[in-house]
Amino acid sequence: MIPSIDPKPPGKRLIKRMSTRTKWMILAPFGLLLFSFGLTVLSEAAHQRRIGEPTQVWVVLGLYSLALINGGLVMFGEALRFRILLDVRRETRRSMRQLIRKVNIKTSPKSKSGKKAKSPTKTD
Repeated sequence: MIPSIDPKPPGKRLIKRMSTRTKWMILAPFGLLLFSFGLTVLSEAAHQRRIGEPTQVWVVLGLYSLALINGGLVMFGEALRFRILLDVRRETRRSMRQLIRKVNIKTSPKSKSGKKAKSPTKTD
């Protein structure tokens, strides 16, 4: 008998279970770090070109830096997407709470005298 294998990679399940905030907090710093490292490699490629290294060396470094820079920007863009999603959800929840509060105030029975009821624990 051949055992059934889950077609999804194990990391996909792990990422799916992560909260949006956790994804944002992981992707943002790593995206910036990758972008910065790509810029560093790019400056090294420019330095290699300037000192007269063979074309192969600085072209490979330049392509590697391009991949790192683009990967960092993609990761940071995803982090930005998750952060916007967090903010939109927070604002939606806040507006829903305010709306429910307004509806509850309008439908709640008001006291007949119009005055606030005295607290039973206060004595005059």
